[in-house]
Amino acid sequence: MTNKMIKHILLTISCWLIAIGYVSGQSLTLNNCYTLAKQNFPLIKQYELIEKSKEYSIENANKGYLPQFNIAGQATYQSAVTHLPISLPNINIPTISKDQYRLYSEVSQPITDLFVVKDNKNLIETNAQVETQKVEVELYKLRERINQLYFGILLIDEQIQQTTLLKKDIESGMEKTNVAIKNGTAITSNLNILKAELLKANQRTIELKAIRNGYAEMLAYFIGQTIGGNTILTKPTPQVVSNTINRPELKLYDLQKKTFDLQNKLITAKNLPRFSLFFQGGLGRPALNMLSNDFKGYYIGGLRLNWNLTGFYTYNNEKKNLSINQNSLDIQRETFLFNTNLNLRQQNAEIIKVQELIVTDSDIISLRKSVKNTTKIQLENGTATTNDYLIAVNAEDQARQSLILHEIQLLMAQYNYQTTTGN
Repeated sequence: MTNKMIKHILLTISCWLIAIGYVSGQSLTLNNCYTLAKQNFPLIKQYELIEKSKEYSIENANKGYLPQFNIAGQATYQSAVTHLPISLPNINIPTISKDQYRLYSEVSQPITDLFVVKDNKNLIETNAQVETQKVEVELYKLRERINQLYFGILLIDEQIQQTTLLKKDIESGMEKTNVAIKNGTAITSNLNILKAELLKANQRTIELKAIRNGYAEMLAYFIGQTIGGNTILTKPTPQVVSNTINRPELKLYDLQKKTFDLQNKLITAKNLPRFSLFFQGGLGRPALNMLSNDFKGYYIGGLRLNWNLTGFYTYNNEKKNLSINQNSLDIQRETFLFNTNLNLRQQNAEIIKVQELIVTDSDIISLRKSVKNTTKIQLENGTATTNDYLIAVNAEDQARQSLILHEIQLLMAQYNYQTTTGN
């Protein structure tokens, strides 16, 4: 069992355990979603196909270690044959027939090709790693989509909670208005204004829950699990961002460069002389005795040298093409790092901006809360109108909504930064 298969089994088991815990009502984390989305995505089936293809290719390459068998035959007619240009009395010198026949089999054992087989196997292994890493790169892209859905749900959950607080403030204002009505300092229409605002807050909750259900359905589709209204999405901890880039694309470039090194070795190896041991046995007329005109068996064995010099016709161009491909790969790597660093600069600027906004959000909330509390007392005493109170309540609500938005934006920006770096 290969390491890749073991990792795949462990990933399946971990996903199964996560699913059990999730179904039983436990909270769902962002890392759980990463794991489940990767396991559920159809592309992961490609791992098994790559592994099977590699096994078959290596098995075929190993056949290069085995002796090579060949059966051949020929029937020829030639215009002249070997003869002795002498004549001796009372001695019959046989004449070889111009039609000649040969049927033989040969077994040969390559010697120098054994080293080429090893390089071919290494190339097959590396090509399989390249294809596997390509799948890793595609699966890694799921993180960005999971981040959007996960943090979108977190933002909506926070907004629902804030709307609940808003409704409590409105209900508190209704209580104060009822007292004022009994004291004769307020009229019923003031209470109706608050009731209408409470209904609007309820409508907002309905809208937010509907949007959450849409996000939850998309996230559930990605992870292959059901996400109910009671499912708790754990808020991730803030991240200390790192500038080190560990993206799977970099490993892909390294593996592709390794294939070029192996191809370079094979180009050199295929143009070297080849030695092999061979044994040939067969039936022919004539056989090894060229003066015999009878069908006879024969055998021959030894060491054979074969050097195909025509390979040098294309040797230099093959090397140059390989060098061009290597340079192209280096350019792709450099371009990827350039674009990644550019994205990181933009994302880092976003993080700094949101952090500064959060600092001022807290001050704004403190001031808005003070105004609201003062207006609430004035409402009870009849020195402030219902509209005054609603303005103060909505102002504090907007301040808190801004803080909620910025906090989730900061978390998402940090995790997007980590996703971009591959950490």
